[in-house]
Amino acid sequence: MTPTEWSLLLLLSLLWGGSFFFVGVAVKALPPFTIVAARVATAAALLWLAAPFSGLSPARLLAAAPQLLVLALINNVAPFSLLTWSQTHLASGLASILNATTPVSTVFFAHIFTRDEKLNASRLFGALIAFSGVAVMIGPDLRDLGDDLAAELAALLATLFYAAASVFARRFRRLGLAPIDVATGQVTASSLVLVPLALLVDAPWRLPAPGLAPIAALLAIGALSTALAFVVYFRLIAGAGAVNAVLVTVLAPAFAILLGAMALGERLAPPHFAGLALIAFGLAVIDGRLPRAALARLAPSGAR
Repeated sequence: MTPTEWSLLLLLSLLWGGSFFFVGVAVKALPPFTIVAARVATAAALLWLAAPFSGLSPARLLAAAPQLLVLALINNVAPFSLLTWSQTHLASGLASILNATTPVSTVFFAHIFTRDEKLNASRLFGALIAFSGVAVMIGPDLRDLGDDLAAELAALLATLFYAAASVFARRFRRLGLAPIDVATGQVTASSLVLVPLALLVDAPWRLPAPGLAPIAALLAIGALSTALAFVVYFRLIAGAGAVNAVLVTVLAPAFAILLGAMALGERLAPPHFAGLALIAFGLAVIDGRLPRAALARLAPSGAR
């Protein structure tokens, strides 16, 4: 990746790491569907308000409406709902660590559905290491098949949707859609699905009025962690590819853990950090830089 793409990756890590923190605040006062509906509706409203200045093309959105609806379902509706529900039982830092397995799933989806991001020995080895990290994290909970395990499995299921979406999203560049088009189209389609669902399931008008902190968290997750984040994300996919783009999920936990510890008083157990270390090592192997660096060190000086 170029320096610009690495900068975008770090910015996206901050924005999505913050999303776990914001959801951690919001779930203390609001049900999951209300949170995800407010998240995408806020993002859609902001992106449409910015349309006169962003180059957004409604005509391009209408032409790609079926594909954008599919993307909305697998990149917003399903994973947002699963992750938000999981955070009613899990600390925001743990949810973000489980989300860090997304690149592992993406490696396999990319191998099956793309021509230029095929699985090789390095990526397979890295995926096995990362999977072992997941096993280390959730292993103790297998002894007690309770809500925490169900929440952890829901968070892991969300990563499968994210992986499929990152590969599916590659097609929008061929369709002539700019990142702002894709971001706006998917959150608009997501709003059309999630807002009626939240009204039907949660009946939010019957809920107690939330305080300032949950409202601020909803605005932040909609504006920063969704509207801005998806513009950056689709720009990153267009330039760096699906596998590189989802490396953001292994950087995001650092921000989520820091914010959760500072503001929510969350603490993670040693197996969670051990699992994160294994996932990070596995992703470094998947990325390819670590094996190349090792080979360069082992190679005779005259062969370099």
